[in-house]
Amino acid sequence: MAYTVLARRYRSTSFDEVIGQEAIARTLRSAIEQDRVAHAYLFCGTRGVGKTTMARILARALNCQKGPTPEPCGKCDICQAIHRGDDVDVLEIDGASNTGVDDVRVLRENAHYRPARARYKIYYVDEVHMLSRSAFNALLKTLEEPPEHVKFIFSTTEPERLPPTILSRCQRFDFRAVPTERIAEHLKDIARREKVKADADALVAVAREGRGSVRDALTLLDQVIAVSAAHVTLEAVRQAVGAASGGKVLAVLSACAEGSAAGALAGFADLLAAGADILALLDHLLRQARDLLVVKTCGREAALLDVFGPDPKELASAAEKLSVPALVAALGYLAEARNRARYAVDARPIAELALVRMASLREMEPLPEVLARLEAMGRAVAAATGREPPAGRTPAAGAQARQVAAAPPRAEAARPAPRSPEADEKKKTVGPAAAPRAAADESPAPPAAATEAADPLVQKAVRLFD
Repeated sequence: MAYTVLARRYRSTSFDEVIGQEAIARTLRSAIEQDRVAHAYLFCGTRGVGKTTMARILARALNCQKGPTPEPCGKCDICQAIHRGDDVDVLEIDGASNTGVDDVRVLRENAHYRPARARYKIYYVDEVHMLSRSAFNALLKTLEEPPEHVKFIFSTTEPERLPPTILSRCQRFDFRAVPTERIAEHLKDIARREKVKADADALVAVAREGRGSVRDALTLLDQVIAVSAAHVTLEAVRQAVGAASGGKVLAVLSACAEGSAAGALAGFADLLAAGADILALLDHLLRQARDLLVVKTCGREAALLDVFGPDPKELASAAEKLSVPALVAALGYLAEARNRARYAVDARPIAELALVRMASLREMEPLPEVLARLEAMGRAVAAATGREPPAGRTPAAGAQARQVAAAPPRAEAARPAPRSPEADEKKKTVGPAAAPRAAADESPAPPAAATEAADPLVQKAVRLFD
């Protein structure tokens, strides 16, 4: 007998069994109980969160021989056929392979025929955003005023690609990512029913790797069971996902924190030699750097840390070597390398470049210290030259210039009165030599600081302003 994967074998069969979508299930149950079922629904959300499962449960609730009922029996021929996905009156259409206007025209023509044996003819279109623009236009009229025996259920992972005319004709439900704790509880129940021994930390690791997708977590659990010979351990999960040892990854980051680019590159090469994938390794480095930032800012909170990571005490020891701005910069370097490596022919140089840049963070001065030095330099230049530095050369001057620019404009100064001919005649008799002499008499004496021995850095700054 062919093996059925866990994701299909343990698919939910009622509204109460759907994991993490209680609000949507409650709304649909209430609509069925009050006989207020809409003619078109749109289910939005990422993969593996229950869109197709919810659509089949809704179809069973509407077409069950004991229905319409929010509690379908699951035993009649219609319920079983819908659960298998081969009922004659519940048509599941793949929007990615039936994208043309001709496919929609066939759907529109067949919609006028009454169902063969059920109460409603239900069209479930998966990945509806893949339909062409002409196909959407051909569907508008039927979607707005369908026959009374027709119901439409659409699902999509990219609702932003749907035309507004389609969105306005459907009741929209947004499926959220399932919390890790709920997925871990579900995996524990399935492991018990499968009579498989599973460690609690291993199930949490599988749930986190699912990233909110129940189907992805069940697929990974299936793989881990095959790897671990019916005993699910954390090491088996690490082997299944290709994750490197948390301690070795932390050693690479610690070398970067110490400013040792050679040590970081050597540790990275050892991980690659052990069989780690570069993209998976960059993901792990990104998670470890994020854990260091969490420890640095929030303390050793185990609930926020990666389950594949090392002991929180080791993380705290490594986090002491880096500042928060340096960790933020390291996360940016790793994220940039991860995005670039995805499309690179050879991703190793990109990853190594990120490690070298991270190792150089130790040599960089913190921004507050740099600003303080600039402030001190500006004051020293002003004292040495007897004049203020140009606006914008120092943070203080830049702030002052911005304040002046933001101030309300002053009233226009009064223009000087025109000079009389007697004043011009007096200026000629005084002569041009009097003005420079007066200016020389009024010039201030050089400050005392200019005659003292200045710091070399200040002398260099003074030469810049001269």
